[in-house]
Amino acid sequence: MQPIPFSMKTYIKSYFSVYQGLSTPAWMLALVMLVNRSGAMVVPFLGVYMVKHLGFTLENAGILLSCFGIGSVVGSSLGGWLTDKFGHFKVQLFSLMGVIPMFLLLPKLTTMPSLAAGILALSMISDILRPANSVSLAYYSKPENVVRSFTLNRMALNLGFSIGPALGGFLAAISYDLLFYGNAVAATSAAIIFFVYFRNKEGNKKEKTDIEELEVPYQSAYKDVPFLVFTLLSILFAICFFQLLSTLPLYYREVYQLSEKNIGVILAYSGVVVFSLEMLIVHIAERRTTAANAIIIGVFFCGLAFASLVITHGIWLLYVSMFILCVSEMLAMPFMATVTLQRSNVKNRGAYMGLNSLSLSAGLIFAPYLGTKIAANYGFNILWIGTGLLMFITAVGFYILMKKMVLKKN
Repeated sequence: MQPIPFSMKTYIKSYFSVYQGLSTPAWMLALVMLVNRSGAMVVPFLGVYMVKHLGFTLENAGILLSCFGIGSVVGSSLGGWLTDKFGHFKVQLFSLMGVIPMFLLLPKLTTMPSLAAGILALSMISDILRPANSVSLAYYSKPENVVRSFTLNRMALNLGFSIGPALGGFLAAISYDLLFYGNAVAATSAAIIFFVYFRNKEGNKKEKTDIEELEVPYQSAYKDVPFLVFTLLSILFAICFFQLLSTLPLYYREVYQLSEKNIGVILAYSGVVVFSLEMLIVHIAERRTTAANAIIIGVFFCGLAFASLVITHGIWLLYVSMFILCVSEMLAMPFMATVTLQRSNVKNRGAYMGLNSLSLSAGLIFAPYLGTKIAANYGFNILWIGTGLLMFITAVGFYILMKKMVLKKN
């Protein structure tokens, strides 16, 4: 078989071809996420803010960051239930509007108890959005375009994530308060765009209901044992991956002595990488391999990204490691959502997507707590080696499980 010659023209043509056929509502949902995430300046700098600005210890910062994860778990679980009960439009609008006063309040909270309560409430309201947004994507997309719609949405999130931390790094150099106010402005803009476009928007509900009721029998998400194991393995992946938002910025600060501005540049680089490559990589993966294989490779790459940090010392290594972590994200997360959709139907999709979101949110609880605990007591190198080993074991777990899940589905 002859290799396909690479050229920039071929890449650009392939890149734009994968967007064909996506619905206008899918693009608008992506726009809402882009605007909302472009204001995501607080979370990546929250640990640095607490250690440097408020004077908390590394371990106390880890505890408070875990509150963000606890709120995220509650929000994801509650969001799935609320979506099935009230619909994806109302839940998304409530979440987008509800975080605005929280961002304005948070810089006023400077003690551990008050900040813990504020972070808990903020993350809970914020992550009610996730299951509703996932259901909305499935509702407005044609069945053959669902994976690409999810990927487009994630690309918008990552483009926003490249803008947010970069802007946040500059604002933090002026005043940390501006991080919170910037998030409030972005959330307000996203809420307005969402309400104006989607308040009377209809999807392809009838067509999808007819197809799905024939293909997928109803079952409770909480009694689907293989999927619960899948969720557990996804939690292990999230614990390791979300070192990106907790211990990794602290590592940049403590070990490499990077400024907030330079930390923001590295985080922005990750968003640019994912935005540039994810749609094409997912499109190729859909054609060349299975969702199971993509998840397994993605999980393995997550471990490789962190383990590589112990090889040597240099700024270049931070960028190489971040690139590998981006590849992990591009392969694992979209196809985890795909598997979740394949296990659900329109009657229980909110619950299934709630569990999918919960797995990521649970990672936000344990990632900062365990990460900062291990780093404070044993050093960052032990943390990165342990992360690599755990991801190898998790990849093996996915390999064994996905065989059984495919057989059951067939």
